[in-house]
Amino acid sequence: MLKQRVITAVWLAPVVLVGLFGLQGEGYALFTAFVMLLGAWEWTNLAGVTQTLKRAALVVGCAALMLVMWTSGIAQAEWPLWVAAVGWLFNLVWVTRYPTLASQWHSTPGRLLMGLWVLLPCWVGFNILRETGAVWLLFVLLLVWSADIGAYFAGRRWGRRKLAPRVSPGKSWEGVLGGMAATALLAIGFAFALSLGVAEGAALVVITLLVTLISVLGDLLESMLKRYRDVKDSSQLLPGHGGVLDRIDSLTAAIPLFALLYLQVLV
Repeated sequence: MLKQRVITAVWLAPVVLVGLFGLQGEGYALFTAFVMLLGAWEWTNLAGVTQTLKRAALVVGCAALMLVMWTSGIAQAEWPLWVAAVGWLFNLVWVTRYPTLASQWHSTPGRLLMGLWVLLPCWVGFNILRETGAVWLLFVLLLVWSADIGAYFAGRRWGRRKLAPRVSPGKSWEGVLGGMAATALLAIGFAFALSLGVAEGAALVVITLLVTLISVLGDLLESMLKRYRDVKDSSQLLPGHGGVLDRIDSLTAAIPLFALLYLQVLV
């Protein structure tokens, strides 16, 4: 298993780095759309669609919708980010009240609709952040990775109080605080590196802490869907690593919400 994880990481990391930071404009939008469509393929299974042709048809429909969004300018618009904000409020309620409120979303159409407000605004957020240059895109990626690393080590060392035992028993509140500490340090470092003023730097730290919490919710949402579907991974598209959604679950929440807060506060 470890050998397969390393092999996958060796070829995957350069592809991701080139796609995210080497491409611009339509090429970048196409690359990130492809990633979202792989996630959409996996989401159809989490939604309870098991027939290959039906899953493929749903992904093609999602691709057509993304094409319309791109040609109409919606793929760079702000309002889909607000849709994501509202959608993630619903996701927060459903995750924290699982399985009590599962009846509100458990139907296949309900889970498919959920996928639209998770994946499409994430794609919009990717496009908006890339338009600002590579710095803020890099920052939010580092934010999510720092949150994961901080949570892992803090959770192992001090983890006692379970965060969401009915959704993801391994996560603890101490881990969340460790992740927030790591991302706060990251924000302070970026504030100094970019020579931000005191007010801008403080705003960046606050935004970072909020997005850190949101990234945890992204992870928990996918865990909830996998638990309901009774599967370990979203797929086996990435040997040794599970599926695409297993790798970007936190980003699906962090990217659109960071982009929205960036537009409201830091621009």
